[in-house]
Amino acid sequence: MVYDCLIIEDEVPLAENTCKYFNLSGINTAVVFSIKEYYEFLNENTAHLILLDVNLGDGCGYNLCKQMREESQVPIIFISCQTEEESILLGLNVGGDDFICKPYSLPILLAKVKAVLRRYSSEDDTKNIFFGECQVNTEEETIMKKGQPVLLKRMEKKLLFYLINNKNRLVEKEELFKEVWQEAFVGEGTLNVHIRKIREKIEENPSNPVYIITEYGKGYMFKLKNTSDTN
Repeated sequence: MVYDCLIIEDEVPLAENTCKYFNLSGINTAVVFSIKEYYEFLNENTAHLILLDVNLGDGCGYNLCKQMREESQVPIIFISCQTEEESILLGLNVGGDDFICKPYSLPILLAKVKAVLRRYSSEDDTKNIFFGECQVNTEEETIMKKGQPVLLKRMEKKLLFYLINNKNRLVEKEELFKEVWQEAFVGEGTLNVHIRKIREKIEENPSNPVYIITEYGKGYMFKLKNTSDTN
């Protein structure tokens, strides 16, 4: 599932109250109480923004942020009791987008979260596509599933991004041979194998795909309702 916001905070009452307030305010929010639970969350979910506590019971928020930045540019807002300038600068230098000091005002924190979500949505809506458990960046040609990179071979990537860039349009096989392989005599078997392997990597059920759709005898369509589809 794709959430608007994920809170990583080991102060349980504070985390739960913030999560409840956000959900009541229209921000689809989840909460975890440790780094271990964060990685468990990634097995089934992803989020558009993360509120990250600096001091967690099983590790350091700064270190977790560094690890996140190796794989994702998801906005990260630190929340902490630490108010020293050095702590704030460290949070920003390791990849945080903002730093909120506790105790915080829920309405003000909500306003900041909404502003970040709006900004990143505005900046990314032409290059980022969300569907199911996946996030695709068409500019960098990267794809994440459940927060983890999806590894595609060269022609798989070229084929997938051609379909994505022509989403909701039937792309005939001859066009794929010409534009992806850049030759007219690629066998249909080769195309079918590449499609199957891509489905195995991005579809929840490759045998019953909902994104890469076959038009039998014609070609394929990458079907997407809109750029923020979460299935």
